[in-house]
Amino acid sequence: MKKWIVILFAMLPSLAMAAGANVPLDKANNDLTDQASLQNGAKLFMNYCFACHSTQYQRYQRVARDIGIPDDLLKENLIFDPEAKVGDLMVNAIPQESAAKWFGAPPPDLTLVARVRGTDWLYTYLRSFYEDPSRPFGVNNVVFPSVGMPHVLEELQGIPKPIYGTKVVEGEEVQVVVGVEADGTGELNAEEYDNAVRDLVNFLEYSGDPVKLERHALGWWVMAFLVLFTIVVVLLKKEYWRDVH
Repeated sequence: MKKWIVILFAMLPSLAMAAGANVPLDKANNDLTDQASLQNGAKLFMNYCFACHSTQYQRYQRVARDIGIPDDLLKENLIFDPEAKVGDLMVNAIPQESAAKWFGAPPPDLTLVARVRGTDWLYTYLRSFYEDPSRPFGVNNVVFPSVGMPHVLEELQGIPKPIYGTKVVEGEEVQVVVGVEADGTGELNAEEYDNAVRDLVNFLEYSGDPVKLERHALGWWVMAFLVLFTIVVVLLKKEYWRDVH
């Protein structure tokens, strides 16, 4: 019971952020069978997200084995805490009290964020930051207006500039941000950045359901067994009832 209470409270910050702009979502089209994508997503998560966000219901070693990373490469590239062991849970060292002071609320754990939000929401959200000097971190977000976090992937994307359009509100036309366009100063071009975000979302989807592929594979075997079992039962029924008539 306590475990489920902990999970619920860990999800509350993410649920609280769920109210956002009603904008069309782009399709993530990620692929959990693509280990290269999962590995790159894990690298991006550990380098750009893990400083503030944990995935505290996962262990380093389980993740590494699932997505095909040897333990030595795991220690060298994905574990930044010198005291952490490969069997430890993936919890960062940021004090929650300090995080709440810096960001207005403690950054939520992201283990289940893809299940709470959906992969399309995450994919669109991470590509929808734009420059806004009026905000504390200098950025806003089309999907999540008045976002309370910095654009951590800015060095990859570059500075995203807002694209404005008109919208009718209460009978009057107003200008709203309808999209973003990077200024070209990032390490990646637009297509490469989209692919990087897709890899990150792919990893987050895996994090929320590590046994999804195994469960789906097992499901096919179960369905095959049920079909064969049904055939056997029908034939057995016919055999039993043959002499009755």
